[in-house]
Amino acid sequence: MKRRSQREFRISMSGPVASGSAPITNRRQLVEYLAAGSKPPAQWRIGTEHEKFVFRRDDLSPAPYAGRRSIAALLGGMKRFGWQAVTENDQIIGLSNGTASVSLEPGGQFELSGAPLEDLHHTCSEVTEHLHQVRAVADELGLGVLATGFHPKARLADIDWMPKGRYAIMRRYMPKRGHLGLDMMLRTCTVQVNLDFASEADMVRKFRLGLALQPVATALFANSPFTEGKPNGYQSYRGQVWTDTDPDRTGLLPFVFEPGMGFERYVDYMLDVPMYFVYRDGNYIDVAGQSFRDFLDGRLPGLPGEIPHLSDWGDHLTTAFPEVRLKRFLEMRGADSGPWGRLCALPALWAGLLYDDAATDAALDLVKDWRADERERLRREVPKTGLRTKFRRGTVHDIAKAVLEIAAAGLRHRNRRDGKGRDESIFLDPLQQIVASAQSPADRLIEAYGQRWHGSVDPMFDEESLGGEPRRA
Repeated sequence: MKRRSQREFRISMSGPVASGSAPITNRRQLVEYLAAGSKPPAQWRIGTEHEKFVFRRDDLSPAPYAGRRSIAALLGGMKRFGWQAVTENDQIIGLSNGTASVSLEPGGQFELSGAPLEDLHHTCSEVTEHLHQVRAVADELGLGVLATGFHPKARLADIDWMPKGRYAIMRRYMPKRGHLGLDMMLRTCTVQVNLDFASEADMVRKFRLGLALQPVATALFANSPFTEGKPNGYQSYRGQVWTDTDPDRTGLLPFVFEPGMGFERYVDYMLDVPMYFVYRDGNYIDVAGQSFRDFLDGRLPGLPGEIPHLSDWGDHLTTAFPEVRLKRFLEMRGADSGPWGRLCALPALWAGLLYDDAATDAALDLVKDWRADERERLRREVPKTGLRTKFRRGTVHDIAKAVLEIAAAGLRHRNRRDGKGRDESIFLDPLQQIVASAQSPADRLIEAYGQRWHGSVDPMFDEESLGGEPRRA
């Protein structure tokens, strides 16, 4: 069984995959590429990614890419902690330390792509250390960092585009396929977790459960009720943005629930997702809208006569954005970013559900008779009504309560303990508070806006600014 590298585990939308240069001579290689991610439970790891907005503290404006108080300056300052600069065309666009990376989303959203770690205690320590580092450099530069699902104040025109070749291609193509693609690129932030699977069958059941419950995660983590300084009428406007961003590469993937789902079926799906680019000799070649099937046959208009390499397939896999994404692991993608506690709670939720067989079975039993139209309705309605979304004879709040009980039992059964003897279920505490109060993070923000903040979102940049310490949910 081929074991995938740590770099392959943490690669995201932000950069090309370095997964080998072997030419693809038959379609089976694409299937085998995904299947190579299968690994025994003893080798399963947890990889957490989270994004946050960087702003200037004096006027709360988005930090530009260049200048004394900028994204580039923040990246450069973090090299003191042992990070190595990642550059493109001699401009710094990220950091790496061999086991984790820091990358930039299109609007300068600052993302930690964490190392694949054995348990949630290590994951949360990694999050804490990263936030301490960011805050130390940001304070010196007069910058702050804010983690929320959608930028509460900035207009699209206020935000710098990062100097990355793939983003220039996406910027041109996005408006052709949906109305909110540029908002997704510039004004959203998420937290996600990457998890392993043992086999094709294990991948399928985890994929199905992840897709079914992704709207529940969206409701629990809903944290983006403001747009350009005003309430937008949504609990998770980030979630709403994804409902109108390029339907060719987003959504709940109904085929995953159909008989015959497996690695080969996902390959079929990805071959039908239009391409964005091909990466050659340090440059991104614009092939937006063209077909990877044609590429396999040497008939890609952008590179006539050339056939793809496995690195091209790895890159292409990063250009689909469904609510759960398959690479050589599964990415859970449905949550708004947020403060320290919820950055740890998101991997806790999914590890509890997917890394314990009894918990996975119980959660699958919960969703086994949900119809495709019901799953789609949840995806469409939860961004607006969150935990209050009606479902059958109850609400999403009822489902969330049951899901949290299952996840907590799964984490207790995993029995991974820290130095104080605590198991991983402690990281679900912020979500338990949300369910107990029946108030989402968005509800709390809206209440503050109407009362303590006197109709302004500006205090949010202080009260919700990220440091390196736990904050209340």
